[in-house]
Amino acid sequence: MQDLTFFETIIIAIVEGLTEFLPVSSTGHMIITQELLGVESTEFVKAFTVIIQFGAILSVVCLYWKRFFRLNHEPLEGNPSAIKKLLHRFDFYWKLIVAFIPAAFFGLLFSDKIDELLESVNVVAAMLVLGGIFMLFTDKIFKHNETGVQITDKEAFNIGLFQCIAMIPGVSRSMATIVGGMAQKLSRKDAAEFSFFLAVPTMFAATCYKVLKLFLSEGQDLLMANLPTLLLGNVVAFIVALLAIKFFISFVTKYGFTAFGWYRIVVGGIILLMTFLGYNIEIA
Repeated sequence: MQDLTFFETIIIAIVEGLTEFLPVSSTGHMIITQELLGVESTEFVKAFTVIIQFGAILSVVCLYWKRFFRLNHEPLEGNPSAIKKLLHRFDFYWKLIVAFIPAAFFGLLFSDKIDELLESVNVVAAMLVLGGIFMLFTDKIFKHNETGVQITDKEAFNIGLFQCIAMIPGVSRSMATIVGGMAQKLSRKDAAEFSFFLAVPTMFAATCYKVLKLFLSEGQDLLMANLPTLLLGNVVAFIVALLAIKFFISFVTKYGFTAFGWYRIVVGGIILLMTFLGYNIEIA
């Protein structure tokens, strides 16, 4: 039995591609989309919303391949050790690993609790509103940040800690890491780009972990039966994310985050209002 129809697969993948790198919560939007489409939250559907993030992260590698596959060739002063030379050469990847560590630790520690929160549209709505309010003031708070600031290991780790906040559905991994970057004195553009790069190890690990959990729970047949759906979802997410990244960098560099803040408040507010009026919009 197929858990998702062709139409549902396309729509959810489009939502993932559009929202993964925008500070509006891709997970939250996919949960809301599932509800609007009447999609039951089966084990495969939960896995699908994570696995198609792999297609989105490939768009980052594709767009920034010259910067992503790079080594640091700048000479070090003094007489550094072999280890320092090695870390310096692979500095870009080392910073990503350092920033990834907090999410890996807390993600494994609170995996079951995160899955529980993914069931709640109300949690998503509340976080959309709270995050939106904060984003209205983000540009003013960090208005003096400059472009070209180099990230230290400590600052990379701090950005990784900010990313952990996004384990609450509706917060937005993109928003958390961008704010984390700006808190480390990065410009809007530099913070957004580091957020994109950090998404690669983070979402790749999340995808692998979800697939492994399914295999260990004897879900191989489920994955194989829905393999065309997974392939289609990843392809659509990849294409849409390519366009979304280009739009976001251009828009946020020019206009900042205020528009995204208002968008979050409106969407979250509508959902909370519907709940208050008695509409049942919880994921089954």
